[in-house]
Amino acid sequence: MVFKRLLGAIGVGGPSVDTVLDGGAALPGGALAGRVLLRGGGAAVEVEHIGLELIARVEAEHAEGESEGTVVFERFTVGGGFRLGEHAERELPFSVPLPWETPVTELHGQPLGIVLGVRTEVSVAGARDKGDLDPLAVRPLPVQEAVLEALGGLGFGFRSADLEYGRIGGTGQQLPFYQEIELTPPPQYAHAVGEIELTFLASPTGVEVVLEADRRGGLHAAAHDALTRFIVRHEDAPARDWPAEVDGWIRQVTEHRDAYGSHAAYGHDGRPPAGLHSFDTHHSGPGLGTAVAAGAAGLALAVAGGMVAAEVVDEIGDFFEGEED
Repeated sequence: MVFKRLLGAIGVGGPSVDTVLDGGAALPGGALAGRVLLRGGGAAVEVEHIGLELIARVEAEHAEGESEGTVVFERFTVGGGFRLGEHAERELPFSVPLPWETPVTELHGQPLGIVLGVRTEVSVAGARDKGDLDPLAVRPLPVQEAVLEALGGLGFGFRSADLEYGRIGGTGQQLPFYQEIELTPPPQYAHAVGEIELTFLASPTGVEVVLEADRRGGLHAAAHDALTRFIVRHEDAPARDWPAEVDGWIRQVTEHRDAYGSHAAYGHDGRPPAGLHSFDTHHSGPGLGTAVAAGAAGLALAVAGGMVAAEVVDEIGDFFEGEED
């Protein structure tokens, strides 16, 4: 256990806190469970509030290029209203629901480069202080995993994954950002499309699967993006022929220009968003560069011209250290 002393607002000699999440990756829409551990300092204090924040590192596109920052996408109160004695210890178990649209950070235990965290905030005597900050791992729902497995079986390769600030028009999106998984096409699709971008928008009833194809131009047509979506119920995960289903989706988005819209539907307005924190503006450049090779068993992490899994973990660690500072 690593306790963090609350110094910034409460003062030297104040209490310290450590948050321990239960082992294993969580599920979107499922419970996030763990314990907040408090240890008293040199004097008794009144603990007024203990809260948890869910934090995501996101990217935003605007007139100056691209920016990265952090967004708090959910808050919970897990305790408060008690006295913590001098050098006393107290444990507060919690179980809170993750939003259904919580991004997926790993597949088969391998990181995708998505950075999520759980931050603890403690309020003592009217002063709030940021405490513990822990990485949050999220695995895919059965429908999401089935779609990814089918894409792998069809020969699609993983290029990168990130979180984009903005909204996809015409969907039921709830969070202020969405996850985008970029895939490279196999030979049977390469003549028609250069890249597929996949977004999952889960809800209590099912999953919206949004596909955007970077379609190649032909002799009499210019290259353009085509966007379409499909809705799948959670109970359909074990019942469908997913390779055939997903193959039909891909053919629809690559062979027919859908009237659903283009990337403009994602709602970027050309300005740095007000809800994006720890803002750092830079021009577009290569992303994490993590790659996933496709195979019959599904998508599995591999090296492809960029960052390998260990380097992704290092970057995530650097991110959390920076947030705590």
